[in-house]
Amino acid sequence: MDINHIKDIVKNNYDEILQKGRNVIVRHILNNGEEIVIKSFKIPNFINKIIYRFFRKSKAKRSFEYATILMNKGIGTPKPIAFFEYFDIVGLNESYYVSEYIKSDLTYRELVQTDYPDGENILRQFTRFSYEMHQKGIEFLDHSPGNTLIKYDGNCNYSFYLVDLNRMKFHDKIDFHTRMKNLSRLTPKKEMIKIMSNEYAKLSGEDEKTVFQAMWKFTEDFQYRFHRKKRFKKKLKFWKK
Repeated sequence: MDINHIKDIVKNNYDEILQKGRNVIVRHILNNGEEIVIKSFKIPNFINKIIYRFFRKSKAKRSFEYATILMNKGIGTPKPIAFFEYFDIVGLNESYYVSEYIKSDLTYRELVQTDYPDGENILRQFTRFSYEMHQKGIEFLDHSPGNTLIKYDGNCNYSFYLVDLNRMKFHDKIDFHTRMKNLSRLTPKKEMIKIMSNEYAKLSGEDEKTVFQAMWKFTEDFQYRFHRKKRFKKKLKFWKK
């Protein structure tokens, strides 16, 4: 498998488009029957071409390296297979990240948006997964609803897999403030925060009221910033007409 083969798969020979837009994600079945996912990152602007060549690792490279770290730490993520970078005369042009395909049953987003069967049990198991991640010093900066795949294993048990991995920090120890803030982007629903804070308090030994208040405060702060940004973009779009 080389970059030309990968480019051809993304442009022509895929089995399913999983995401279109700024980045393109496709599923492909190899000749040996193995299912893979290829993420094609948006071509950087002129400045970022240079930055990704000389000063910072590309998103594709970071995704591969961070996935390897997660697997070594026992945190679920689709198995990394390869990353590819193509440089032009200026700097980074095209980049791709390849991983195994996980056939999930849902994402965290569906817990938020639907009355999903066994929802509270899944939410509590997801909270335990997040707590384990924090205990291992992993701060997933894009810990948001669409970035956790959830797979049913039977007997009311679920596995969780992190995706969209290019923004992470790794610590020896994560403080309480950072842990709570790391969970702020997942849901605007207070009833879900109550369940998560109850489970997180059991695991951490922290006072449940303290956990809930911190988790809810960071959630409200994020929601305020998120909706303010949406309003600003809407106004900007209106004035551009």
